[in-house]
Amino acid sequence: MRPHRLIISRHPWWNRVRVAALACAPLVFSVMGDSWPQWRGPAGQGHSEATGLPVRWSETENVTWKTPVPGRGHSSPVIANGKVWLTTATETPANPDEAKRRKVGSTNDQPINFLEDVRLRVVGIDLKTGAILHDVEVLHERDPQGVHALNTYASPTPVLNDGRLYAHFGTFGTACIDTKTGQIVWTNRDLRLNHENGPGSSPVLWGDFVIFHGDGSDVQFIAALHQRTGQLAWKTSRSGELPSHPQLKKAYGTPIVAEFAGKPELLSPAAQWLYSYDPATGRELWKLPYGVQGFSIVPRPILGPGMIYFATSFMRSELIAVKYDGSQPPEIAWRWKRGVPQTPSFLRVDNEIYFVSDAGGLLTCLDAATGKEHYQERLGGNFSSSPTYADGRIYVHDQEGVTTVLRPGTRFEVLARNTLDGPHMASLAIADTALFLRTDKALYRVENPKRP
Repeated sequence: MRPHRLIISRHPWWNRVRVAALACAPLVFSVMGDSWPQWRGPAGQGHSEATGLPVRWSETENVTWKTPVPGRGHSSPVIANGKVWLTTATETPANPDEAKRRKVGSTNDQPINFLEDVRLRVVGIDLKTGAILHDVEVLHERDPQGVHALNTYASPTPVLNDGRLYAHFGTFGTACIDTKTGQIVWTNRDLRLNHENGPGSSPVLWGDFVIFHGDGSDVQFIAALHQRTGQLAWKTSRSGELPSHPQLKKAYGTPIVAEFAGKPELLSPAAQWLYSYDPATGRELWKLPYGVQGFSIVPRPILGPGMIYFATSFMRSELIAVKYDGSQPPEIAWRWKRGVPQTPSFLRVDNEIYFVSDAGGLLTCLDAATGKEHYQERLGGNFSSSPTYADGRIYVHDQEGVTTVLRPGTRFEVLARNTLDGPHMASLAIADTALFLRTDKALYRVENPKRP
């Protein structure tokens, strides 16, 4: 089976990143010391080559700095050029009568928060000191769509490239910020949709494009904006047949670009279908039906030699392993149905896949080639963030503020459990031999003490 290669970008700044997936070797990820440019790291797969990272911490141990973050947001930190960036939202709640009226007019039976006003912001923090250097309001929305009680208006993670930050807020718009000055370069608010539960899909970069999903209950598409201007480059409607109920059409997935048989493909999980597109034009290359009900997709696909792994999310999530190398049509190799997350992404380390369920924290380890179970163990807690592999360890974070540190392998082994104040909804970032952890209250820099 031919190897595939992950595509990060074609810009010079990203050329510092080396990513390869060899047919007979584990994924390899390399990145310069202080760079974590997108959700789940340089390759979007939850890997880092950093060493010297901490195993244990608490509010009083191994915390270099703790910076309160204004507003609410679940976006993960991104890092470059000595600054940590994240998004947040400051909210003005709707009065009870207005919130009740809007709830009655909705087809969504989920617990939804409605606002009178939301201001969407980008915050830049000094990597070394934790001082807030930039706090920029980039978009302002009156009477915004509601968000699920477990979601926020600032859940998509921004992405960095060549001195610019691209922050995406779903239907509310996309903004480009100069990371040196904090000035807004452009905004685009043209691509509207009904999220039902708020925004969730993070953007990716390829070539000159910022690419993101627009899978609402009303319209379903994938689109690309020009990085330099914010103007629409292409927009492609989803072609797969969908159920008639609007709630079964929406999704919150994040795509990934990989090279198969020498050509880039944009892998894009949406409601009921996995799609592949040409990232240069948005032309659909192929689509694969899930064969089961699958919508409100959140986990990002991960890759292995000649394989693609993704989750169907709601109602009952399944892990689907797809055999694909670009030379033949994709086909489902195996499925797994027990304890599959609806929100956290998977993690592949060497020949194993790891994942943790949203509720109850059931951790599963499977053989990546066959789906054979190695173990299922209960961590406890509830999970929304995605796991990360670094320094020979797996880090998983729950909504109760606990990070469990595990040793990878076919035998279950917990190395530490560490607690911070407030839930972890965001995935971590890594730079400078430190972990950057966001809770609902603050951003932390966690690291081992520096030697004199």
